Amino acid sequence: MTVRDVVTGAVATLSGAGFPTADARIDTGVLARHLLGWSLADWAARDREPAPPDFQEQLRGLIRRRAGHEPVAYLTGLKEFYGRTFRVTRAVLIPRPETELLVEEAMRALSTMRAPLVVDIGTGSGCLAITIALECPRATVIGTDISVEAIAVAFDNAERLRAANLRFALVGDEEFVPTTDGPVDVIVSNPPYVPQRDRGTLPPDVRDHEPARALFGGDDGLDVIRDLAAARLRPAGTLLMEIGAGQSEAVERILTASGLTPAELIRDLQGIPRVLRAVRP
Repeated sequence: MTVRDVVTGAVATLSGAGFPTADARIDTGVLARHLLGWSLADWAARDREPAPPDFQEQLRGLIRRRAGHEPVAYLTGLKEFYGRTFRVTRAVLIPRPETELLVEEAMRALSTMRAPLVVDIGTGSGCLAITIALECPRATVIGTDISVEAIAVAFDNAERLRAANLRFALVGDEEFVPTTDGPVDVIVSNPPYVPQRDRGTLPPDVRDHEPARALFGGDDGLDVIRDLAAARLRPAGTLLMEIGAGQSEAVERILTASGLTPAELIRDLQGIPRVLRAVRP
């Protein structure tokens, strides 16, 4: 039996579990290449080779879990973000492409600063803090989280990617937005912003597998955002946060009431307002 034969059977299994055939092919291909250690080029050249011992059984186990809507990133333990590969576990939110907008806006804000202090609140896998540290070596970056497990994942990613100009800090639930030794130049955050009341509308991949406290921001989704609005920014400092669809007006009101000036809404590739930039006057 060839590798292609095994993968074809796995695609049929996922399709039979209700996955669209195109999605089943993509997911199975990612999982198969992960097991084989192959690139896309390897797949194109070698998919008709005999299947290695245990490959069919290993792939069958992963497909069984995927059929239960366990995300592919948790099955492989890896996810790409801003051109780098990050380790992920069920303790952290899976990095999304739209969150890369936060990096781009942070780079724009940092471009005129000599030695800025950046804080990533709710760092999770560390993808934002680490990427900013690597893209802006003159910055000092602090990544914070309320989860011990998340901090461990972020620290591991920082070591693997050799990001030296940052550290991570564990904070308590009552201080999700931590204090620092001084005012912060730039705060970035992908906070929990999904309303708890919308839990049932989420795809099972997200709802049943990703960490709830990284997803849900209270009944209206804005609890942590209210805390972020009170963060200790220096005068002319910048706050950059990811927000959910339809939240921009409510978030702008919260920021304004806290003395911040909403400055810009950045839309993602689907045209949804996704990142809000605010400044401290």
